Amino acid sequence: MSEQIVMLGTGNAVVKKCFNTCFLLKTQNELLMVDAGGGNGILSQLDRACVNVTDIHNLFITHCHTDHILGAVWIVRMVTAAMLSDKYCGDFTVYSHKKGIDTLMTICNLVLPYKNMAYVGKRVHLKEFENGDNLVIGELNLKCFDTLSTKEPQYGFRATLPSGKILVCLGDEPFNQGNTEYVKGVDYLMCEAFCLYKDRDIFKPYQKHHSTAKDAAQLAQELAVKNLILYHTEDKTIDTRKVEYTKEAAQFFTGNIFVPEDLETIVL
Repeated sequence: MSEQIVMLGTGNAVVKKCFNTCFLLKTQNELLMVDAGGGNGILSQLDRACVNVTDIHNLFITHCHTDHILGAVWIVRMVTAAMLSDKYCGDFTVYSHKKGIDTLMTICNLVLPYKNMAYVGKRVHLKEFENGDNLVIGELNLKCFDTLSTKEPQYGFRATLPSGKILVCLGDEPFNQGNTEYVKGVDYLMCEAFCLYKDRDIFKPYQKHHSTAKDAAQLAQELAVKNLILYHTEDKTIDTRKVEYTKEAAQFFTGNIFVPEDLETIVL
């Protein structure tokens, strides 16, 4: 199997016509889930993607905003339920920074049954990382980095794939020049694009500390990125999003541009 990204969701926090941004990074022998959306809609998205919760053994949480972490509670619930019924093989690991781990466990302790939570520390493992830490997850090698957000502690990663290709995920934060070493010249850059530049007065991306398709494209061109993946968008223009975002980005970036829909697979 080729290396792939399966976009479970592509929207921002308040979308209604698509799911919140989260995805699967798949290799021949590994499946890494990155964020989980804002609720139990993640279970429907996994079902539509033909992925069983019992196939997921690793979850990376970028930050604690509701549209990224609340779905993780449902993943923990379903994983531990499968463990209870002897339908889950092996262990499950959640990777995040200190606030991410603390927040997830606080919510889980408040809302999940004790019988489920009894697996935490036994077969459900919480791995806290810091800026610059390396994670080896099966065939994937991840370098974690602080996105230097001014809103909420958030981490992205630079993933070295089995093929040797490099993929960087910036979470849903605009690029900070302090992270140039992680991004320059990479094969794939996953970057949020809250809206089109021409619609900035409507969606106000800068007031919300987000980027436009134009901004992301200029960044990718400046840093000699080969392929640009745009996500975490508004959904009011969803019918024309792929065409219009690609068109705007292509004015500033000469590489390949991907504007995926929910459940779309990108072959890396």
